[in-house]
Amino acid sequence: MLRIDDQGRVRVLTLDRPEALNAFSEALYDLAADALIDAAADPDVAVVVMTGTGRAFCAGTDLVEMGARNPGGGGVEPGRHGFPGMIDQMDSFPKPFLVAVNGLALGVGATMLGFADLAFMSSEARLRCPFSSLGVAPEAASSYTFPLLLGRQQAMWTLLSAEWIGATEAQEMGLVWKVCPPEELMDTTLAHAQKLAVLPVSSLVESKALITHGWHDGVAAARERENAAFSRLMGAPANAEAVAAFMEKRPPDFTGL
Repeated sequence: MLRIDDQGRVRVLTLDRPEALNAFSEALYDLAADALIDAAADPDVAVVVMTGTGRAFCAGTDLVEMGARNPGGGGVEPGRHGFPGMIDQMDSFPKPFLVAVNGLALGVGATMLGFADLAFMSSEARLRCPFSSLGVAPEAASSYTFPLLLGRQQAMWTLLSAEWIGATEAQEMGLVWKVCPPEELMDTTLAHAQKLAVLPVSSLVESKALITHGWHDGVAAARERENAAFSRLMGAPANAEAVAAFMEKRPPDFTGL
């Protein structure tokens, strides 16, 4: 479900649920959070890279589990960390955090780019923030990080429209740093990671702390607002219709809601 490989002082975390397009289940959220906690504490790790396996980077939160959370859905056992805990660790991760978007990126697969110190993307990859099409609202502090990265109007379109965004457009917007041919993505990402990893970890940590100083308060406030919006919308008619449509493999019908 999550592969962990060390290449010198670079730790590579690979989301490995290809049958679910690497969507985050509660179990995978827990594994990712634990992996970030371990990497932060490990003195032999200088840089972390996250990527995916198969044709997707990450398809967001597992919609089967999302449906189980809705009234009458049967319930789902929450993880020890879950979604909030993984975002906590991405937000507070003290070392350089690189992301290599190898394929489709939806939901949190896209919004986690707001926490990437350097984001790389395959030229054939696409990303999408499908929140409005699911009857919910932006998450992972994207309502704060995306306007900072993209500007208000680009962020507004990205978060409201639920449209697909290609790699070149994502780079032009400022959501990713470099776009690479698929066969070169990991080599390019790891080459940059290794250039950072030979530097003193103490300097990397202090420099990152200086660069990100002050933004954590904004992230925390945005997450609080987003959580309140999610609470109002999760299980409401629009969200219930979106999840039912997904399970029944049909387009959602929001008319009359």
